Amino acid sequence: MGAGKTTVGRRLAKRLDLPFVDSDEEIEKAADRKISEIFERFGEASFRDGERRVVRRLIEGPPKVIATGGGAFVDAETRALILEQCVAIWLQADPEMLAERVARRPTRPLLKDRDALATLRDLGTQRNRFYAEAHLHICSRAAPHERTVQRIVDALASWRPA
Repeated sequence: MGAGKTTVGRRLAKRLDLPFVDSDEEIEKAADRKISEIFERFGEASFRDGERRVVRRLIEGPPKVIATGGGAFVDAETRALILEQCVAIWLQADPEMLAERVARRPTRPLLKDRDALATLRDLGTQRNRFYAEAHLHICSRAAPHERTVQRIVDALASWRPA
């Protein structure tokens, strides 16, 4: 959260002349509810179940750039699907920068009534081992998003599946 998945994803899709889809937006459409409401009413487990189904649907069909929520890749089934059928890109960022970025949008369910920096550090401790399985690792820095997009384009140009 705060690494720039949606903003960078939109710009990357434009650069690659591909459609862009944000899985969180698609989850909200499918559920006809905001993500924060899904978390509050049904809990994180229910949200992750719906997220898994939506990501599976998004991967089908023609190529596109998909921005998934930060927790999607932690789910073993979702991660396996992404690693098998997509090029997974981890936008790495330090917790301090993430905390600064998420402070601009106070709608993050996992940060509700919590210290953002401490929570982001904890999430990194829990999640980074999963994110490390991504095919490409790109640093998301405090710089224009176009620089991150260029780093992704360069990495994709030289990437070869194992």
